[in-house]
Amino acid sequence: MTSTSEPVRLEDWVRDIPDFPQKGVLFKDITPLLQDPKAFHVAMDRLAAHYAGAGIEAVVGVESRGFIFGAPLAYLLNCGFVPVRKFGKLPSSTVSVEYALEYGTNVVELHTDAIKPGQRVLIVDDLLATGGTVSASIELVEKMGGHIAGIAFLVELSFLKGRERLEGHDVFALIQY
Repeated sequence: MTSTSEPVRLEDWVRDIPDFPQKGVLFKDITPLLQDPKAFHVAMDRLAAHYAGAGIEAVVGVESRGFIFGAPLAYLLNCGFVPVRKFGKLPSSTVSVEYALEYGTNVVELHTDAIKPGQRVLIVDDLLATGGTVSASIELVEKMGGHIAGIAFLVELSFLKGRERLEGHDVFALIQY
């Protein structure tokens, strides 16, 4: 893990973009954090430290920004990485879950051989908002017989109450708004 001489406030590396993707929305842009080597190292180290010793056997990253954090986290935890993809993106046999969006539905998938029964799984995404996509990811992992050992995020938008939708699971976020 990376050592730092002074504490890094990860919040300082998330910028606000007003009226994106539509008027009235204040978008939390994580790209400055990703672009800064020290801030990105600190974020990854803090996530890994939180789950060190938890017996994580697979990290599931939710498409697409969950891949950014999930793959290096799997590396740091010395386990495999499993992508949850949008419908039609995985080349082999899949299991899928349909979930509701504000307007319409979406489908996410896992390869049928991605999770083994009883495997301790950490689900990772960049941001917890309403919890819809991560709830579908939980359902996928549980369909495969996996055990959800934790759910991790870089950012949680607490006012959207996504954590309530994930009740009964260990939810961890580095930054909360």
